[in-house]
Amino acid sequence: MSYESEYRQSIEQPEAFWQQQADQLDWFQAPTQIMSKDENGIDRWFADGVMNTCHMALDYHLEAGRGDQVAIYYDSPVTGSRAAISYRDLKDQVAIFAGGLKALGVTKGDRVLIYMPMIPQAVVAMLACARLGAIHSVVFGGFAAHELAVRIDDAQPKVLLSASCGIEIDRVIEYKPLVDKAIELAEHKPEACVIFQRPETEAQMQAGRDVDWDQLMTQSAPVDCTPVSATDPLYVLYTSGTTGRPKGVVRDNGGHAVAMKYSMKAIYDMDAGDVFWAASDVGWVVGHSYIVYGPLLAGLSTVLYEGKPVRTPDAGAFWRVVSDYNVKALFSAPTAFRAIKKEDPESKCLLQYDLSSLKTVFMAGERLDPPTYHWVKSVLDVPVVDHWWQTETGWAICGNLMGVDPKPAKAGSSTLPSPGFNVQILDDDGNPVGPNVQGNVAIKLPLPPSCLPTIWGNFPRFRDGYLSTFDGYYVSGDGGYIDEDGYVFIMGRTDDVINVAGHRLSTGEIEEVVADHRDVAECAVIGIHCELRGQVPIGLVLLKDGVTTDSDDLEAQLIASVREGVGAVACFRRTLVVSRLPKTRSGKILRKLLRQIADGQDYTVPSTIDDPSSLPEIAEAMAKAEIGAAAKVA
Repeated sequence: MSYESEYRQSIEQPEAFWQQQADQLDWFQAPTQIMSKDENGIDRWFADGVMNTCHMALDYHLEAGRGDQVAIYYDSPVTGSRAAISYRDLKDQVAIFAGGLKALGVTKGDRVLIYMPMIPQAVVAMLACARLGAIHSVVFGGFAAHELAVRIDDAQPKVLLSASCGIEIDRVIEYKPLVDKAIELAEHKPEACVIFQRPETEAQMQAGRDVDWDQLMTQSAPVDCTPVSATDPLYVLYTSGTTGRPKGVVRDNGGHAVAMKYSMKAIYDMDAGDVFWAASDVGWVVGHSYIVYGPLLAGLSTVLYEGKPVRTPDAGAFWRVVSDYNVKALFSAPTAFRAIKKEDPESKCLLQYDLSSLKTVFMAGERLDPPTYHWVKSVLDVPVVDHWWQTETGWAICGNLMGVDPKPAKAGSSTLPSPGFNVQILDDDGNPVGPNVQGNVAIKLPLPPSCLPTIWGNFPRFRDGYLSTFDGYYVSGDGGYIDEDGYVFIMGRTDDVINVAGHRLSTGEIEEVVADHRDVAECAVIGIHCELRGQVPIGLVLLKDGVTTDSDDLEAQLIASVREGVGAVACFRRTLVVSRLPKTRSGKILRKLLRQIADGQDYTVPSTIDDPSSLPEIAEAMAKAEIGAAAKVA
């Protein structure tokens, strides 16, 4: 089937199209109600279907005779550990751990928070929750105690799962003190914490609350899969919002499973038995979709990699993994390849590895800049696919369907909309614009399977943030354009969310920490372009009257505060003390203008600005501080 006919059917006959895809999965009760409205008027998929995601991802493959196939290749250069875990062994571990969670009182609909490094136990934890019909919420292991506490209070988990430590290249990061502090800060207290003790460090256990992972496994009996409705939540995953308060994206079981299974072949051209590697983290949506659920639902072997693209041990780390496990498709963020290019621009490390198994490289998480696209393509001589998606959708909104009808690539474009996504470019009044005209990237309703139906515990926030801007559309928060061939170009966020090395962070969240400093009267945090990480945050601060402080000392203090309050993942390293911030007459800080100045872009001074003379002053200060492109153009 051509892309055009597949896409047309998905838009014109969505129920027939997605029923065909649902038929590829092993349901307890196959759905007959393909699309319907819920109590909030939101489109829901497969509402009368009964299933279990863990059954579809594990038990089904044993029944189909794939039990001895490798499900997970675990590779940890930071510990020197490797393992090949079969579908049978993974199913056994998951069933027993699910029994342990059940013994701790976890039942269908309960939340379980997972704060773990990239180890097999993290995957076991996720699948065990799915097996019980419990709702997991994975929090990236790099987040600080405060951020973990916020998520504990929002999700209100019955049980928290963690490990004694994570490892950042050669540095051991103890998780248990962070967990203990987070629980102390949180109003909600989990009933139990299950801790996996890693040999690198031993966590101190709290009597009456903490449970040893291995002991729980030894004492527990396996359990079968709990039937759930297709519209029951599989997980809640927090993503940054513009207010600084994280949003709990809810993912349905049924729509998610159908979209994952479909995408593994349609987008990634993967067949059962192939090896797929998403070089991400289970704490992010890519880890949920394409380290864990997508590959296992499709009967693939997935790579779980605890390492970095460089320094574990060198810039050949990715090529070694591809060679060792015969990886067919590699998926990572552009920042990973920029790091490799920086360390090894002539690709000398690549020469020692056999990469003949690699057929395609996929990138997402941030815009793939043309220089990185061309470098990777020239080095590997395979198709490089830039595809665009969000935590909210769970899979690619736009991409090149390598398993259906691959199209010629255009550098800077995420190619064409995926089936089910009716992507349009709208002006600020909600009117469609013509080819090559930039505007708001929106998706005409209904959204396809896997997209969020709500924000956890806060439907009004979902409605107001995504559906109310343009009637009949989901607003993505990204700006871009569609060219004369229908290719979609995503140019960046229209709000105050930034991508730091593929990690989506709220500048408002960082501002809260900066503003809390005793000497800071007012501040703005913006994301500026970075050759390596895509974007990094910088702070512009006004000091309180009468305060005289060394700017270097202040910067060091704010760096430490952001690391403590948000986490090292924020990469907050620069602060600029200014005398004024550009504002509208109503007092709103013009952050977009600040970003344009920092990135050396042309900008228009709005008529609503209160004090236009603040702009050249800030541009000059940025130039002197050698911040961003402003240093070159001011």
